[in-house]
Amino acid sequence: MLRLQKRIKQEYQEKDAEEKQIVIYGQNGHAEVLGLVGQTTGKAIVIEKLEEAKELDFSKSIRLYSQTTKSLDEFWEIVDYIKDHISPSATFEYYDTICRQVANRMPNLRTFAASHDLIFFVSGKKSSNGKMLFSECLKVNPNSHLIDNAEEIDDSLFHGISSIGVCGATSTPKWLMEQIYTEIKARLDKKII
Repeated sequence: MLRLQKRIKQEYQEKDAEEKQIVIYGQNGHAEVLGLVGQTTGKAIVIEKLEEAKELDFSKSIRLYSQTTKSLDEFWEIVDYIKDHISPSATFEYYDTICRQVANRMPNLRTFAASHDLIFFVSGKKSSNGKMLFSECLKVNPNSHLIDNAEEIDDSLFHGISSIGVCGATSTPKWLMEQIYTEIKARLDKKII
């Protein structure tokens, strides 16, 4: 993250800084994004989705950076859109700074979520990578539920379910995932007996 801040600061301090837009694909107000915007004395443009990218000034050069926990697929959609719309007199450079630990999990996570009737996604409610990975689960399995402790397990969700999956964010501790699994198993055992 410090390397990314340094890169953005250097870009902003170049002599042609006024002629280009420094764009950060990220969550407005997120600590990491605030740190990146701070390198440009608040002049960087923050976009959260493709729709916002469509509002950029395509007659000016664009430098695109990303919050490390954003969706890789959406990032490439934004890159493609800008490439297709930027003026021939402007330049476009983009820097894929998305964390591979998060991005590389997505295909496996989608497969896992799709293969179960019910998903409990274990993560802190404020975790950026947790929110992003949970949204991927929801896309393939609308019966996915974000929880951060065993008390949030809703027994009524078990009705008519034949398989339950437990997964979590990159930052979710293994012991917490195991605790959730153990609690689900104990509740299911009580219902059977």
